[in-house]
Amino acid sequence: MNRFLAFTKKEWMEQIRTFKTLIVFLILLLFGLTSPLLAKLTPEMLKLFPIEGLNLAIPEPTWMDAYAQFFKNMTQMGVIVLLLVFNGLLSQELSKGTLINMLSKGLPRSTVILSKFTAASILWTLSYAVSALANYGYAVFLFGNPFPPHLFFACLSLWLLGELIIALLLFATTLVSGNYGGLLLTGGVLCLLLLISILPQSAPFNPITLGSGNMGLLTGDTALGDMASACIVTVVLIVLCLAGAILRFRKKQL
Repeated sequence: MNRFLAFTKKEWMEQIRTFKTLIVFLILLLFGLTSPLLAKLTPEMLKLFPIEGLNLAIPEPTWMDAYAQFFKNMTQMGVIVLLLVFNGLLSQELSKGTLINMLSKGLPRSTVILSKFTAASILWTLSYAVSALANYGYAVFLFGNPFPPHLFFACLSLWLLGELIIALLLFATTLVSGNYGGLLLTGGVLCLLLLISILPQSAPFNPITLGSGNMGLLTGDTALGDMASACIVTVVLIVLCLAGAILRFRKKQL
């Protein structure tokens, strides 16, 4: 346990030193603050540029538009941020050989994987929580006091998808070599899941549902039970990815 805590602390300090903490925190905070603002200003911007001969009835924006913008930003740009920032989670140290000295002194390889996942998860969790709170606070300021049904679970499901991406990156890095091999493999898996999501019958079990069904929870079109299977599958995949990463890393030649 002491080794795990020490290595996790080392990983956290490394994230601060390389500005990963600052980058993720600021970008996600920007998403949280700008989503309600964009929802509020978009109708006004459309009125400034009327299309001749076309009379559009633009409805007044509501808190629902703020959350639609927030989840859209997170599922598109937020995923890209996670992939790019955490891409070198393990691959950089493998390519530089900086882990060899610590492993030769008895540091378990499983500790390396679990500590890296924990440090990245802490950063993702804190940044996402602050972003979600900023979005909620600004939505209250602009649109009143909205607290839609299942808001917590809608946010939690997207957080869980982020955890899967981190676990996938770690596992992919142990499977392929190079600084960008893990990124490409993870991106390929996500694209495959996205293609599978086209099939309606796959929705209850597809992790992508955690990033696409959020607004359905807020509007009441999607029941909590409809997301439960996707959550369970995602948790199982996270565990399998971490277990696979540990097993593969134990056999990996450094």
